[in-house]
Amino acid sequence: MLMLETERLRICKADKGDADFFFELLNSPNWIQFIGDRGIKSKKDAIVYIEKSLIYSYETNGYGLYKMISKKENKPIGICGFIKRDYLEHVDIGFAILPEYEGKGFTHEAAKKTIEYGTSTLKMHPILGITTAKNTISKNLLQKIGLVQIDTIVHDDDELLLYSNE
Repeated sequence: MLMLETERLRICKADKGDADFFFELLNSPNWIQFIGDRGIKSKKDAIVYIEKSLIYSYETNGYGLYKMISKKENKPIGICGFIKRDYLEHVDIGFAILPEYEGKGFTHEAAKKTIEYGTSTLKMHPILGITTAKNTISKNLLQKIGLVQIDTIVHDDDELLLYSNE
């Protein structure tokens, strides 16, 4: 099981026992606005999401989105990790956090450690990032962790800004 550590976080694989957390996260306002409604309407839906999205990626790709656990509270507060999308040549970094933890540097802390893990341990080169022009918080975070905008792409009628660490 992956276990990265930062000053305030443990970063590790999610499992089906995290259903309540994922139900809350995937229904949070910023997730719905910037990532999209995944139709998670029950704890059972959250378990299916964990199995088909996260666990599937760990088993198939050797990486995925990992939960960020607050050391102080010993509870999951967000996710950060890598996604292999069919419309991108390389993996991209993704992240989300519960509303009450936004703006406190947790996602930056996790993303820096995750990028370091991806480049040094997983030998990922380059690592991409995508976001919309309206998602100022994500744009700023991608830049803060060393990614630069290299292009604009269109996927499913959405215009996305494409970032890279190379």
